[in-house]
Amino acid sequence: MASRERIVEFFAFNRILLYFMCREKQQNGSFPMNKRIRYGIIGFGAFAERTIAPAIQASPNSELVAIQKRSLAAAEEKARTLRIPHAFDSADRLASHPEVDAVFIVSAVAAHAHDALAAAAAGKHVITEKPMAMNASEAQTMINACAQAKVKLMVAQMARFSPLILRFKEILRSGTIGRVSFIRTEYVYDARLSKRVWLQDVKTAGGGASFDIGVHCLDTIRFILEDDVVSVKSQVAPLPTDARTEQTALLALKFSRGTAGSIFCSFVSPLRRIILEAIGQEGIVSAENFPLSNIKGEIRTTFGSNGAAAETKTETVDVPNLYEKEVTAFSESILNDSPVPIPGEEGLKNQRILDETVKL
Repeated sequence: MASRERIVEFFAFNRILLYFMCREKQQNGSFPMNKRIRYGIIGFGAFAERTIAPAIQASPNSELVAIQKRSLAAAEEKARTLRIPHAFDSADRLASHPEVDAVFIVSAVAAHAHDALAAAAAGKHVITEKPMAMNASEAQTMINACAQAKVKLMVAQMARFSPLILRFKEILRSGTIGRVSFIRTEYVYDARLSKRVWLQDVKTAGGGASFDIGVHCLDTIRFILEDDVVSVKSQVAPLPTDARTEQTALLALKFSRGTAGSIFCSFVSPLRRIILEAIGQEGIVSAENFPLSNIKGEIRTTFGSNGAAAETKTETVDVPNLYEKEVTAFSESILNDSPVPIPGEEGLKNQRILDETVKL
């Protein structure tokens, strides 16, 4: 009898041990989850089709079940082609569908607040493309609505998931280059190649280069420094009007711990160039193409001696699909009911600085 009890105890102990081992694996992302978050994409244009839809479909804990376009016929055609179950011509109807758990907002900036509020009212979680809104007031309204509805809200600043950015941040944290006195970013490309015809319409886009690409630079340097901007001054060209956005912007930033920063972004360039650089007392660290996915990135750290370069160290970093990483992270926060990696409050901080940049 005693032997039988020991056997029962042995199997009970192993069941408990197996449970905790499986839970640990699931939390570490190595154990397959038995539930997926079902997404609907609001604003299904060329960008969403090229990047967001494949990211959701590739994510191990996510599933794409619905898309929305302004034309129902066009939405249904795309859904058939891409084998997506549901198609809508209204953000409200997509958000209300019982098979949708979360929405990914990829619509024009002017629609972000409306689309987020529609999702919150339907009890659906929200991840939204950047910039978060047309202005800080709208961003705050989105945060309040999602909080009241008890749904999660995340801003899709996918560069925060890049191993390139995480390594850059680690180098600064380590003190290898000494106290950081200055950090700068540059992001330029030829906007004439963009299919987003609304890109320079202020009523739809909110801002021009600063809203479209400058926000990547802004969020990245805030994330790397782990510090907040306390002062911003800007030069934009041409001056924005009630109809047209700026095409070029230069931002001078001051951070709370004394670091100075700059962001140069422009639609007026014959090619795309993206640069991130930090200058410290003992060295300079730099990288290119920091927000991009599926690349082999390089980080160069140059140390000085007596005013001359003494040594340059180059590291190669493999960068995966950052859109898939952000979708998977958001789904995980929903499944585990844990904090989202990039909450709406982070988007609000960016938005307040953007508002200062394009203030008429």
